[in-house]
Amino acid sequence: MKLNLNKGQRLWFTSDTHYNHANICSSTTQWLEPVTIREFISLEQMNSHLIANINEKVEQDDILFHLGDWSFGGFEYIQEFRDSIFCKNVHLILGNHDHHIGNNKEGVQSLFSSVNKYLDLIVKWNMGTPAQDEARFALMHFPIASWDNMARGAIHLHGHVHFEPRLRIGAGKMMDVGVDGNGLYPIQMSEVLRLMRNQPIKSMFTFDHHEIVENYK
Repeated sequence: MKLNLNKGQRLWFTSDTHYNHANICSSTTQWLEPVTIREFISLEQMNSHLIANINEKVEQDDILFHLGDWSFGGFEYIQEFRDSIFCKNVHLILGNHDHHIGNNKEGVQSLFSSVNKYLDLIVKWNMGTPAQDEARFALMHFPIASWDNMARGAIHLHGHVHFEPRLRIGAGKMMDVGVDGNGLYPIQMSEVLRLMRNQPIKSMFTFDHHEIVENYK
């Protein structure tokens, strides 16, 4: 997907909101093992807090990519939480809990600007200079070991792992944009680019075979 940002338009990323998921909320969980639990007095408070955090940052004409695990429950809950977000341009990358959306039951995919399992995203914007700035992203719910254009600096953004903030940046140019690692807020593209600027071009593998090919050209 190619995306041209208009003047003043901002791009945001988030993941793993898990709206209406009782087991991820401290007051309603039945999980016994130590996992990511959000401290809220009720499920309703968690839902409204996450929605408010998005609406505080993301303006109506901005663009938001949600990298999966949107909500629990049927169509009415998916629509309720989508309708609560002011942003008009919400794109969804399907997570492992997004079965209802993935199957497009009741036409639920129409609530989003696009729905994909994986997306190569090219973003262009103009800051008033003759040359237009560009960034490349590989978007997927799950973290992956290698992605398209990795050797050319493409950034892999993912969710799923619910990392705490100190662990959100992985090996090389990859990052967990889930709410649990980002103060329960979405993260702006400019902040992602800042955090990734000095990250090496590598992955969970020790090398990318494209680097070897490039060296012998």
